[in-house]
Amino acid sequence: MRILIAAVLGTVVMFAWGFVAHMLLPIGEMGMHLPQSEDAVLEGVKTGMPTPGIYMLPSLDPQKWGDEAAMAPWVEKAKANPFVYLVVAPPSTDPASMGPQLAKQVGSDFLGCLIAAWLLAATAWGFGARVLGAAGMGVFAWTASIVPMWNWYRFPTDYMVGGFIEQGAGWLLAGIAIAWWLGRK
Repeated sequence: MRILIAAVLGTVVMFAWGFVAHMLLPIGEMGMHLPQSEDAVLEGVKTGMPTPGIYMLPSLDPQKWGDEAAMAPWVEKAKANPFVYLVVAPPSTDPASMGPQLAKQVGSDFLGCLIAAWLLAATAWGFGARVLGAAGMGVFAWTASIVPMWNWYRFPTDYMVGGFIEQGAGWLLAGIAIAWWLGRK
């Protein structure tokens, strides 16, 4: 029960930090820009990428990566064009409603805080070490998920920095709540 309560407290703090980072500070939008010709881009996506999924441009069928005849024109095209990493999802029935996304966020925050509380409760660490342990988990999450997006899919550096701030600060703050509760007698 002690771990569960620590996880709930951490979840509240983590979710509140996410609100602050995305709604009150510019952290959640770091690296994002608006297209100059949105209607033309959307029309191109509808016709050129009709199936939901992830697209990378210029593209090459992965089965042809070892084929030098197919690789040569792709390499030239890649040198001459911007790299595009695009996620295509079906249209939302209610794009103004964030209810389902908020519920998923609370769920993922709770799962992360439950794991953190369980791991931190298994240590003999004091308050400060547990807080740093939770912050370390945030840095781990950042290096395992956001840094590869920057490295392999060329996400902007400011997006990567924003992710570091969001994950590092979020897990530091959640770690304070978790460590405080776990340290209570």
